[in-house]
Amino acid sequence: VFPRVDKPHKILYRLEPKLENLYDHTIEILQNGLIYNRYRAIGHLKPPKKHKYLHADRISAQLANIMKTLLVKRLDSSFHAFTNSLLRFRDATGAMLTMFEKGAIYIAPNLNVSDYILEGREDELVAKIVEMKETDPTIEICSPDDFEEGFLAGLQSDYTLLNDLGKEWTRIKEDPKLDEFLTYLRTELLERRTNPGGKLVIFSEAKDTTDYLKRKLVAEGYDKVMNIDSTTRKERMPVVRANFDANVPLDQQVNDYDIVISTEVLAEGVNLHRSNVIVNYDTPWNVTRLMQRIGRVNRIGTTAPRIFIYNFYPTAKVDNDIELHKKAVMKLQAFHSALGEDSQIYSEDEEFESFGLFEKDIEEERDERLGFLMELRKFKSESPEKFRRIRNLPLRARAGRRNIELERCTVTFIRNQRRDAFCHVGPEKEIEELSFVEAAHIFKATAKEDGHPLHERHHDHINLALDDFADKLQAEAVQYRVVDATQGPNEKKALAYLDGFLKLPFVSDTEKKRIHAAKHAIKLAKFAQLQRGINNLAKSQKKTPVTPAVLVEKLMEILNRYPLDKEFENGAHPVVTVRTAGELHPEIISSESFIS
Repeated sequence: VFPRVDKPHKILYRLEPKLENLYDHTIEILQNGLIYNRYRAIGHLKPPKKHKYLHADRISAQLANIMKTLLVKRLDSSFHAFTNSLLRFRDATGAMLTMFEKGAIYIAPNLNVSDYILEGREDELVAKIVEMKETDPTIEICSPDDFEEGFLAGLQSDYTLLNDLGKEWTRIKEDPKLDEFLTYLRTELLERRTNPGGKLVIFSEAKDTTDYLKRKLVAEGYDKVMNIDSTTRKERMPVVRANFDANVPLDQQVNDYDIVISTEVLAEGVNLHRSNVIVNYDTPWNVTRLMQRIGRVNRIGTTAPRIFIYNFYPTAKVDNDIELHKKAVMKLQAFHSALGEDSQIYSEDEEFESFGLFEKDIEEERDERLGFLMELRKFKSESPEKFRRIRNLPLRARAGRRNIELERCTVTFIRNQRRDAFCHVGPEKEIEELSFVEAAHIFKATAKEDGHPLHERHHDHINLALDDFADKLQAEAVQYRVVDATQGPNEKKALAYLDGFLKLPFVSDTEKKRIHAAKHAIKLAKFAQLQRGINNLAKSQKKTPVTPAVLVEKLMEILNRYPLDKEFENGAHPVVTVRTAGELHPEIISSESFIS
């Protein structure tokens, strides 16, 4: 049986007046003072260089917003993590100013240019850029004149603000959040009444914070502490399981560690249910992430009857509880405003003055998809025989149901090896694909609900859904038809990427001929570096895409390094196994029709 999940417990940490003023001033600077020009460079390029980058203005705005979001979240995470991030941003901005002073600004989204500049490794950077330019069209070496008027001034303004803010934060030595956490650790978090297993799980998004917490806890005498992040997860997972997974056989369980501090790498795919207490050291702004964290300890096999969740909130140092909560809500509101949509864990119409934030039941806030999946998991564990009966129902299971809103409609689930879809067919034969959550809401029924006859258009609707599924499958399959099933994954990626160029309307017949020749050469494994160069070109587009015309130009540069004309003229073709949509026959898993 699953344990009961208690409402979140709030831990308020109080800021002294001077620290509170700096905290509030910092939020204001992050939201309204900084321009984040270090991350807006391509948006401020003059034509024609700006035209090289696809959606340059939008990408610049997105990068700037990502940096703002990161800094706001780091401030929420820990003053230590925030100060480190702030100083790194200041140094990156200073590095770009140095490039302006020297007259050469390197735009290389796939290289950490700032590190090279700050470490005085400019010669190494230039050599790396020359090497990467062969397959990376995003690289550009600019002069100060290539940028719009005002960009440099914005960069200088950012640096001044960051430098001043950095000086103020490096002078801060107190850490009221850590102090409050240590108090709770001594008095509540490891108490047997709350935590019978004596195991504690602490989450933070920031590696700087998890490392900092580990050092501080060890210094306070907590020696059974381990921390995990993306660099150590693989190596330490056996130790995590032995110490925190209740499903590990008893004779293999150990107690070398009582506290695990982790970034999001342990938020899914691992059992930690020898613990029943989770501390979110920084605010879990994303509800799905929150539920994933809780899911680590809310599992079958735990011996604890209740799950406890603790969340931190900053507040001012005031004399009464009402003012304490008001100040906390005001600061949280400032975070919501600074983070925008990224912080929508709570409903948009929630009134902050009601303090509903602290009273919301987790069940009301959970991600719907995750909620349905947890419900299914619970049903499977509590009623395994019924679950097996349902799973073993024959394909094409169908039911008639009564629903006035869906009168004369049909909903069906179709799948094959390549795709699956929930399909809604309306009374006028209109077809719409539904999301998992939309379909789950429709399919959900009580055990006592009576069945009804299928309406007369049920089979017509099913055939329409099948035809629509097949059409979409055929469209998706086109790009795979020419791929040799015997090729490795890297070759397949390169071939599929080349296929995309063949569909561009401005690619000339000569260029298409060259692309076809490259495909033949890859299938024959003639040039080992050819597919690698094409895949590097594709990879270069992940951060900052360039326009299709620039991509074609760079592709032709890559292909022209190889004697491909000869390959094409010889017409040597490997035996190609074509897997068509017809071989992947769609199956009706279940369907329901509705009458009034």
